[in-house]
Amino acid sequence: MKQSVVYTAQMNTEPGRVLKAYYELTKPGITYMVLASMAIGFVLGSTGGFDFMIFLHAALGTFLIAGGTAAHNQYMERQFDKLMVRTARRPLPSFRIKDRHALAFSVSMIILGLVYLIFNVNFAAGLVSLATSFIYLVLYTPLKQVSFWNVPIGSVAGALPPVGGWAAASGTVTDPGMWILFAVVFLWQVPHVLAIAWLCNEDYTKAGFHMLPEGDGSGIKTAWYSIVCLAGLLPAVAGLYLLDYNTMFYLVPAVAATLWFIFQGIRFFYERSAVTARKLMFASFFYLPIIWIIVLIDKLVF
Repeated sequence: MKQSVVYTAQMNTEPGRVLKAYYELTKPGITYMVLASMAIGFVLGSTGGFDFMIFLHAALGTFLIAGGTAAHNQYMERQFDKLMVRTARRPLPSFRIKDRHALAFSVSMIILGLVYLIFNVNFAAGLVSLATSFIYLVLYTPLKQVSFWNVPIGSVAGALPPVGGWAAASGTVTDPGMWILFAVVFLWQVPHVLAIAWLCNEDYTKAGFHMLPEGDGSGIKTAWYSIVCLAGLLPAVAGLYLLDYNTMFYLVPAVAATLWFIFQGIRFFYERSAVTARKLMFASFFYLPIIWIIVLIDKLVF
């Protein structure tokens, strides 16, 4: 075991492997989804014309603070990650990055991203990003060890990036459109997380994470939470059309995609199994990118 750890540490001295490890620390998949959601908010919030330079500043600042937040989440959960199969190969539990280096890296990225957004974009964008990091790190991450309610609280943090993008474009946090986008992402994220938690419950339980409702052996509570949020997606996606942010060319495919997502949730509701949970999970993987692509095409073409 000792030799394995020493060998891994030696491998980490190679520049390419070190950079790869730090890149993994930022959870690039999640960070890029945050950037995509921010970009959609920016596009819809650019009612006075699209400012490409401000968008680039917003994208860089968002990447820094989102990547730093993800890295700090891994730092906070490093002792739990090594207990789970799905996370044991992350940079910290696999000893590819030292704990103190990860701490310095994550905090530096968060501070740099926040300062960058405030001075190069606007205060509103910085404030939304700060709120996202605070909710994710101070509320959601510790609460995973305590209560299932970490899921809706974490979903609030996950739903703020399009609000941040809209704020970057408009300088305000009061436009109703940004909160429709917030609702879409929030209502998508709850069934997305619950489907993953259902499939990985043994792993999560081993690490002490409360990702499913207490005393829900049959899964009926999990299914109800999922189906309620899925049903709420219909009026949320329709809201962009009803308030004239998007056209009928957006509404029809967006509603169709939402009905397909709801159908997968209904299947899970009636047959709570690994098969139906996996189908709901994969539907959630595709759903949000599909909605964002439809929004973008409709906005740019029509």
